[in-house]
Amino acid sequence: MTDTKDHIRQQAIEWALATQETDFTGWDGLVRWLEADPRHTDAYDAALAAGNVIPDLAALAAPPLPRAANDEDQGTRRPAAPRRWIVGALVASVLLVVAAPFWQMRPQPYSVTTAIGERETVKLADGSRILLNGGTRIALDRRNIRFARLESGEALFEVRHDARNPFVVETGDVQLVDAGTAFNVIRTGAWLDVAVSEGVVIVNPQRENVRLPSGRRARVDGRTDRIVVSDIAPDQVAGWRSGQLSFADTSLADVAAALERGLGTRIAVDPAIAARPFSGVVQINGRDGGSVAAIAPVLGTRAVRRGEGWELVGADANP
Repeated sequence: MTDTKDHIRQQAIEWALATQETDFTGWDGLVRWLEADPRHTDAYDAALAAGNVIPDLAALAAPPLPRAANDEDQGTRRPAAPRRWIVGALVASVLLVVAAPFWQMRPQPYSVTTAIGERETVKLADGSRILLNGGTRIALDRRNIRFARLESGEALFEVRHDARNPFVVETGDVQLVDAGTAFNVIRTGAWLDVAVSEGVVIVNPQRENVRLPSGRRARVDGRTDRIVVSDIAPDQVAGWRSGQLSFADTSLADVAAALERGLGTRIAVDPAIAARPFSGVVQINGRDGGSVAAIAPVLGTRAVRRGEGWELVGADANP
């Protein structure tokens, strides 16, 4: 274990030194190394924070004074201090002042992921919040807290509005720019659904430039780039928080995905009925994966056990 810690510490110092080089191009490699093990980040931070021992390190790393010709015999000289490590640590400590600004200017991405049935809230430094539903993955950037990339799943963005520095959400090829306060985003396969409960969101401001005020939603087909705008009651936006899911002409495939995120169990849909639209409200608060069989008739379907999950089939389908 000691050797492992020493090895990680040495790697951290080497990375800190490397980032000081004017022609350094290994930022992607550094990010991969930092994300590979939580201990890497701690070691790297320690290397940069070594500045508080500069005086001691400088004294230890100083070159030895010249020795008199008649000084003690070479055979009785004490072993030399491990100057290579000391000098490395000293230079690493200097990076606290010199290299840290370079590092802070680089993107510092990280991801937040929830399992189906799990929820999490991410609080950003500017006071904004991102509430993640189950089965969701977002990418964030410590350097740019006004940016998020929704890779899959569903999230509610409660944004502190700043007209000079708008909050941007990217998902697939779609860009959403906040001009208000709260909006919910769902990404399922090639489809994107964004609904606004407060303020305004602009969909692809450099292209279609679709403005969505409170009470409006847009559904974007990632295969054709077609955008369909419709109404939604503001209190129905992000209904997953209260366990009340509202659907309007929503395909059973998307309904199943919403149930899966909230109930924490896999739910497939028979391809023969996957595109069938459903409109209505489904209450899932207090329910678990075993509730799928009870919910299925509300959707005009029947739930069949498939391994550890379920499949929704037509009400009159054979077992």
